[in-house]
Amino acid sequence: MATDQGKTSNLNALGIVSRTLGKPIPEVGVTTFRMPYTPVSFGSFAGPARGELLDPVRTTPMHEWARAHGAVFEDVGLWKRARYFPRGGEDMHAAVGRECRAVRGGCGLFDASTLGKIEVVGRDAVLFLERLYVNAWASLAVGRARYGILLRDDGFIYDDGVVARVSARSFHVTTTTGGAPRVLAMMEDYRQTEWPDLEVWLTSTTEQWAVIAVQGPDARAVLSGLVDIDISASAMPHMGVAPGYICGVPMRLFRVSFTGELGFEVNVPADFGSAVWRGIYEAGAAHGITPYGTETMHVLRAEKGYIIVGQDTDGTITPDDAGLSWAIGKNKPDFVGKRSLARPALVSPDRRQLVGLMTNDPRTVLEEGAQVMANAGARPPTRAIGHVTSSYYSSVLGRSIAMGLIARGRARVGETLYVPADRGDIPVKAASPVFYDPEGKRLHA
Repeated sequence: MATDQGKTSNLNALGIVSRTLGKPIPEVGVTTFRMPYTPVSFGSFAGPARGELLDPVRTTPMHEWARAHGAVFEDVGLWKRARYFPRGGEDMHAAVGRECRAVRGGCGLFDASTLGKIEVVGRDAVLFLERLYVNAWASLAVGRARYGILLRDDGFIYDDGVVARVSARSFHVTTTTGGAPRVLAMMEDYRQTEWPDLEVWLTSTTEQWAVIAVQGPDARAVLSGLVDIDISASAMPHMGVAPGYICGVPMRLFRVSFTGELGFEVNVPADFGSAVWRGIYEAGAAHGITPYGTETMHVLRAEKGYIIVGQDTDGTITPDDAGLSWAIGKNKPDFVGKRSLARPALVSPDRRQLVGLMTNDPRTVLEEGAQVMANAGARPPTRAIGHVTSSYYSSVLGRSIAMGLIARGRARVGETLYVPADRGDIPVKAASPVFYDPEGKRLHA
């Protein structure tokens, strides 16, 4: 039928029938035309949703500042995110290397506003999260945060994020940028269909909060003169959360880090995001504060072995596969996916596990997605034992780093494996995925 609702195709068919019967079309007869009587193009139905307007564009409150300071943007879902901030003709690799060194050596400024944010409130908010996430939440004190892992029914990692308890009956839940809609939908599904007796309300607040990450050894020094609360190591340890004011604007301050450095995430109402960002940037000038983008964020988190759901997981990875079994509440009677984690296939010692991969030649950067083989010279139909999930050059470490999902990966640490490439097999050594500050001293500074 198409967009003409049969008018054009009907006439063509009638012409064929007319010729076959040897009768003129009026004698053959016609079917009833349906609206629209005139064929309509698909483009008309699409309207303005074409080309650059095919998808809506979402920008953060700091977008215009980033654009004015030369940011190169990338699309993350529907969001425009600053990927890196080149200076003086730098290419991406030079800019990222400089930004990484700035964060590790001083202080960096990062726009994390795109993180999904969900307010979970009510008398049964704790019980709701206990049933949903693998973690234990009843023991989480007000003013503290915890890394949370959400599974599907089949036991595989669905999303992750930091969950903060802001009051006895209220939690500030963060999700991955791309996972925000599906996590909220999953929460609502369980709330309405599985546990309708629970008194809990869910509100998406993703676009209500602007999030400014201040990361690096000088982060405390930059913020101390702007906030009205004590952010010393003793008053606000790692994973602490506190309300207060910054530059006269109400905020929720998180002592969290996705870089492995001393770090804070400043949450302020979105309308004040740009002004607070500028205030922090000006206060950090004396400390050489450097804005950095998503590419630098990826390198910094990989140096610490922090995963990104959807990159270091592929929908078939359990918490133990990712080295996150420590996050599971050991005394919890149940949570979504708990029963599936006991399936024989999910506890097999041959499962793929996330490990670090270090090339023998530190200048060689592996291709993400490349297959990993147990022996050199492997040819089809030899089965790969895993693949590379994340791969970067670390200017801080002066070498390439990578992570991969490898069969019996943790048992292979120290072994030499091989990554086939056009120029020949690349030998790599399986290692711990934590390449930088494994003791975490800088994180807890």
